[in-house]
Amino acid sequence: MSAKPSENETGLPPVDSTGLADHITEAEVRESAARERREKLREFVTNWQGLTGLILVAIFFASAIFAPWLAPYDPNALDIPARLSGPTWEHVAGTDQLGRDTFSRILYGGRVALKIAAIGVSVALLLGLLLGMIAGFGPRWLDNALLLAFDTVRAFPTIVLALATVALTGPSLELVLAIVIVTSIPQYARVARTATLTLKNTDFILAERALGAGTARMLWHHIMPNVVGPLMILAAMDVPVVVTIEAGLSFLGLGVLPPTASWGTILNEGYLVIRDTPWMVIAGGIPLILTTLGFTFLGEALRDIFDPRMGKGR
Repeated sequence: MSAKPSENETGLPPVDSTGLADHITEAEVRESAARERREKLREFVTNWQGLTGLILVAIFFASAIFAPWLAPYDPNALDIPARLSGPTWEHVAGTDQLGRDTFSRILYGGRVALKIAAIGVSVALLLGLLLGMIAGFGPRWLDNALLLAFDTVRAFPTIVLALATVALTGPSLELVLAIVIVTSIPQYARVARTATLTLKNTDFILAERALGAGTARMLWHHIMPNVVGPLMILAAMDVPVVVTIEAGLSFLGLGVLPPTASWGTILNEGYLVIRDTPWMVIAGGIPLILTTLGFTFLGEALRDIFDPRMGKGR
């Protein structure tokens, strides 16, 4: 005699709940991801350094992008009778030795800093990510060759490399951009290489390789998504370094050439007339300080939130 199908307490036959279990599991995963995003956003909102950095960075971007509309004067317009004046209602940050409005030149100098930082950091990050993944995932001889190239570039101080290059090509904005990219690639490449080496022998990479996945697919779909996060945080903290490099080279006359407005040229011109008026040095130094603090605070806050080793221990 065949056995009857088992019944539950309600007297109904049992129901296969496999599909329901899968549905609940998928919903729980989505809810967990959304809860984690909300928690990270809450941590960022309650972090005074992160909010301060975000406000300063937003001011930097807004003032640079909208400089043509925010600047009260043409940055190169001369007003000889008002030369070397202090802050007034007409010139809130004073004027330089040629009577040009310092505040307008600071706003336009922010456009130069933003251009150098955005292009330089982006290109250096992309090239460093690519070279770092190739070094970490490639054969040993290629890894050693790339490491030698990285160490060779890092062995040259930025200013020394700039002096040598200027002697051959002459100062220009493109030169500053090239120097920033070349000197920044090794640090991104080393971080990407270390992360790639860590992921190279993990189970999911070994499984992909056993299934016949190509190197390009593994790098693009599995290695890069796990490597790009730390590089983005490093890029946020590297922006003030790039801005300072541009200002330093322009201060030494190796970067942006007059009459183009730059924070470095403003400091250089202010240094030459500091005995007559200190306002140019003060006005040129304040945006550098605020930009450095803004990106540093923002990078530290992002690192504390997204890096569990730092976020829980500080």
